[in-house]
Amino acid sequence: MNAVRICPSILNADRNNLKSEIAKIESSADWLHLDIMDGLFVPATTFSFDESVEIIRDSKIPVDAHLMVANPDDVANAYAIAGAFSVTFHLEASSDPRSTLKAIRKTGAKASLAIKPSTPVESTFDYLDDLDMLLVMTVEPGAGGQSFMGDMLEKVRTLRDIFTQSGRGPLIQVDGGISLDTISEAAKAGADTFVAGSAVYNATNPSEMVDSLRRLAAASFKG
Repeated sequence: MNAVRICPSILNADRNNLKSEIAKIESSADWLHLDIMDGLFVPATTFSFDESVEIIRDSKIPVDAHLMVANPDDVANAYAIAGAFSVTFHLEASSDPRSTLKAIRKTGAKASLAIKPSTPVESTFDYLDDLDMLLVMTVEPGAGGQSFMGDMLEKVRTLRDIFTQSGRGPLIQVDGGISLDTISEAAKAGADTFVAGSAVYNATNPSEMVDSLRRLAAASFKG
């Protein structure tokens, strides 16, 4: 596994040409980040379950499914069974995070918990032994193209300190406003997995942008 992972989000890709859009980053990206919104947990809607399954099955790289939905305890496992490499759901929407994390892991998929900017990082501490990755949102979930919230990196620093001291191995992912201007700062704070949407798909060459982001992150990440 690479020391850092770059996970392009197709939220900002051309929805009418998804296969060709995904193909642009398959040779350089680690994972494909799939933002799934239901119009309830967040105002926007994106991919239905059937559309998501098609993307998961067609993708040549592992799919990182990020569920921004109101009922993750009921549906998260289905995405894992469908073949998602990693399934992330929001702590704020879950009534039984530990059971949902365990159910995802039971399928062989990676289990991940996400927190919104307003959620204290301390609320995740009870679940750190049950997850493979923790996603710190650096924008409000629900829309692409927002500005990076640098104050969220204090959560990343807290997690990195805990993991370093305890020897735990969960990945720390950041999502929102990640670009050439912000990825080094996030990596220095201790993030090792980066979702980038607008920065990648607004670039002239998305694959080269992934490589550029990786170089900057790798140069700043201390582990």
